[in-house]
Amino acid sequence: MTHPRDALQGVAVVAPLPVCDHYCGVHARMVKSLALQADMAQEFGACMFDVTLDCEDGAPVGGEKEHALMVAELVRKANAGSATARVAARVHPVGHAAFEQDVDTIVGGAGASLCHLMLPKVESVADVDLAVLAIDRAAAAAHRTEALPLHVLIESPLAVQRAAQIAAHTRVQSVSFGLMDFVSAHEGAIPASAMAASRGASDDFDQFSHPLVLRAKLEIAAACHAAAKVPSHCVVTEVKDMTVVEAAARQASRGLGYTRMWSIHPDQIRPILRAFSPAEREVEQASHIICLAHAQNWAPISVTGTLHDRASYRYYWQVLQRAHQTARLSRDDPAQMFFSA
Repeated sequence: MTHPRDALQGVAVVAPLPVCDHYCGVHARMVKSLALQADMAQEFGACMFDVTLDCEDGAPVGGEKEHALMVAELVRKANAGSATARVAARVHPVGHAAFEQDVDTIVGGAGASLCHLMLPKVESVADVDLAVLAIDRAAAAAHRTEALPLHVLIESPLAVQRAAQIAAHTRVQSVSFGLMDFVSAHEGAIPASAMAASRGASDDFDQFSHPLVLRAKLEIAAACHAAAKVPSHCVVTEVKDMTVVEAAARQASRGLGYTRMWSIHPDQIRPILRAFSPAEREVEQASHIICLAHAQNWAPISVTGTLHDRASYRYYWQVLQRAHQTARLSRDDPAQMFFSA
């Protein structure tokens, strides 16, 4: 019987990335985050989140070279110590004095171990093209044989207008929204409340209700889905009340179509995983339908009086993939046969 990934995928296939991307810029937090990634991979049997080591906001002014060397060393160690490690780096923006130094040091020194590279403050396709030249040169020096996937961060009104072109770039795997810089770029026209997630009913606009912020998020999500790329939702700055984080992640996933989200504190990771996971009843329904369809070699079937064919099979297969990504597919579920080696 044909495997669902072969029978049901469309022409363009979205990369199956972990739903959480955890950022850290200080050495001690980097080490703890990498250890947590390894612990949770052992707990769940797969890598549950990416760790992105941050040079842009993490490196002290004047200490960019030393910071990049530290990041490269941590990337190498993490990859050597675990087969499930997924470690990335955020470099300085194209045009910044430290950009090429970051790329030469991190990609040139640990390029074979990176899962992707994050490019901040991308304004246009031309920025991506310039970055690719430097990155590919450094990757070749590191003897990386596969093209290094690029994740880009859109942070300005102009970049949002160009989101479709940027997302369509062949080297871009995921597009993230830079909320704080986007709000700041409006020179006070958007209130500070729009940089936060509301704790409940409020007269202030938050990041899910301000029209310009909401429009930007939707433009990026739509651009990614059109180009078969992964839309990654911005940070939530709340680090104490995890109900706020989980509610925001659920809005991003269920309401705005994002399939990935940033974390900036270890306590945010599990709430994000829960919010981006399909509900138990959805997983059970998807498993039942996909297993029946597989047994019929993907011919139309009727389940409790409802007709299903390849259009609905594709949806339920995507539910199963998300359940597998977030460790919500039980080990004894019959659909596990589709994810075995």
